[in-house]
Amino acid sequence: MSKIKSAISASLAAAVMLAGAAFAQDPAAAEASTAPAPDTAFIFNTLSFMIMGMVVMFMAAGFCMLEAGLVRSKNAATICLKNITLYAIATVMVWLVGYNVIYGVDTGGYIGTLAIWSADDSKALETGYSASSDWFFQMVFVATAASIVSGTIAERVRLWPFFIFTALLTGLIYPIQASWEWGGGWLDARYGFSDFAGSTLVHATGGWAALAAAIALGPRRGKYGPNGEIVTIRGSSLPLATLGTFILWLGWFGFNGGSQLALGSLDDSIAISNIFVNTNMAAATGVITVVILCTFLKRKIDLSMALNGAIGGLVSITAEPLMPAVWQAAMIGAVGGGIIFVVTPMLEYARIDDVVGAIPAHLFCGMWGTIAVPLSNSDATFVGQAVGIAANGVFVFFTSLVIWFLMKIIIGIRASAEEEEKGLDDSEVGAPAWPDFHAGEKPLQPAE
Repeated sequence: MSKIKSAISASLAAAVMLAGAAFAQDPAAAEASTAPAPDTAFIFNTLSFMIMGMVVMFMAAGFCMLEAGLVRSKNAATICLKNITLYAIATVMVWLVGYNVIYGVDTGGYIGTLAIWSADDSKALETGYSASSDWFFQMVFVATAASIVSGTIAERVRLWPFFIFTALLTGLIYPIQASWEWGGGWLDARYGFSDFAGSTLVHATGGWAALAAAIALGPRRGKYGPNGEIVTIRGSSLPLATLGTFILWLGWFGFNGGSQLALGSLDDSIAISNIFVNTNMAAATGVITVVILCTFLKRKIDLSMALNGAIGGLVSITAEPLMPAVWQAAMIGAVGGGIIFVVTPMLEYARIDDVVGAIPAHLFCGMWGTIAVPLSNSDATFVGQAVGIAANGVFVFFTSLVIWFLMKIIIGIRASAEEEEKGLDDSEVGAPAWPDFHAGEKPLQPAE
């Protein structure tokens, strides 16, 4: 019995010594033992790109529903056709040329290579994610910029000029300016310009292109009275527009969260969680700000403006959703809501007809969000951010303006007065509209 007790005691002593040795090991070795294996990090990073990319892709449905709800019913089918086709065009153009223009640029350069993209996973573990998952995630961002243009110029632009411009925007205009920062080009290398998920590179780009198109097209017929008074043109379905806004709000979690570009470590998981919180907070304060301002200054709350308050808050936080404290995210979103309230009527008085309010939400809030980055990110400077905003604006706006005016001269870009009055669903799509009661049409009578 004594021998058994001795053996047990010796075993326990050995176990204690081994445990002590384990706890006393070098901290770096302990950390290495808990770090994910390279293939595990690769799997989670790739999965993040694919899931976040699918969520961002669903934003195309959000834009479609928002626009379809804010246009008259006689133009709703045209909006739906534009949105599904622009997504298809973006997909093909990013494959043909866009991706390599963004990421084929030399450090400090101005434009990447004009080449068709093909997946190269020969060094996949070094990269940290599959090439195709990254391509897909970047592609859906490009489609988002094109969607912004669609809503602004609704109800009067012809389809094929819009499709041609979409091809040029997604294949060249967007990729060139994105390469200046995300591709390591001159804005990143020389000025340290920072745009985490694209307040400027995506949203202001779409906003500048939309502004150029609105100027080239002019306002809708009937938008301004004979004495210059502003005429309210009501959309076909505010519930549909509200649904579209909720879809966009959801999509923004993929938009900003996926821009962390990794989910293979503890730090990345925490970062994405913080990004979600800040993104949601900015959208919320954007809405609340618009509701409060409308209540006290207009006496009635404008629902469409409140919807854009959410989008304005989301765009504002997109340039830096990771670094701000929650109160800073709330402040950034609130300023975005204020911008919506102030800029929307300013554009109307300037006779710039923006059907869905995309220019205030994406262009002006995009610039605000970008210039606000140094408030929470010490690596960015106000000078570098201002240079990036100016470079983006000059390049995208004037390039877009030239393209629109060239098409206006060569092929025409606007529907005729008769087509616009009847609705583009009839002339462009061949889908007769349901009666538009807002336009004074009589409802259909039941058959006897």
